[in-house]
Amino acid sequence: MDTLSPEARSRRMAAIRPRDTKPEMVVRRLVYAMGYRYRLHRRDLPGTPDLVFQGRRKVIFVHGCFWHRHAACKLARLPKSRLEFWVPKLEKNRLRDEAALVELARLGWSSLVIWECEIRDQDRLARSLRKFLDEG
Repeated sequence: MDTLSPEARSRRMAAIRPRDTKPEMVVRRLVYAMGYRYRLHRRDLPGTPDLVFQGRRKVIFVHGCFWHRHAACKLARLPKSRLEFWVPKLEKNRLRDEAALVELARLGWSSLVIWECEIRDQDRLARSLRKFLDEG
């Protein structure tokens, strides 16, 4: 049973944005400060990547741990109510993400997924980004 009224739940769910999230903005600022330039949210690519580096044929997804089911992450724990709704929904998200990565690879694009919990360590994140963007 939901602890919020339907109206309150609707307001809360409507406030969840699909792009320009705080984790995404942290990654975008860091990548820009490192001197890389990118395009945002190319709908013509599978999965609509958050950052697209056209000349490098590389994309970055910034995933929320809860919504995209980051394995073994405490931020990805399931809600206690309405499991019959949440389990299939979140599994569908995970499968969709996996299919997008496979399709991007088939099209010759390299992908990097950055998880919400990984943005806390900025130095480590910067090293990971630089390695991904500078390799081959």
